[in-house]
Amino acid sequence: MPYFVYLILSKFKNKKRSSYVGYTGDLKKRLDLHNSGKGAKFTRGKKWKLVYYEKYDSKSEAMKNEYKLKKNYKLRNKLIKK
Repeated sequence: MPYFVYLILSKFKNKKRSSYVGYTGDLKKRLDLHNSGKGAKFTRGKKWKLVYYEKYDSKSEAMKNEYKLKKNYKLRNKLIKK
């Protein structure tokens, strides 16, 4: 079963933005959960847009790369600007 590491973005009226990184086995279902208010607590109440994802063959590989992306804000900003 493939796993995905994803980066979602939410923009606010005052031009600030918020990003969130996660991993999942079903990308569409997970994004729908975030947008319906049933995703991670941080993502509730905001409208999210998928800006980046990467596919992995194993859960452990996806989790390892999710952790790296969560901690690396420079890389996150680079991916958002693509």
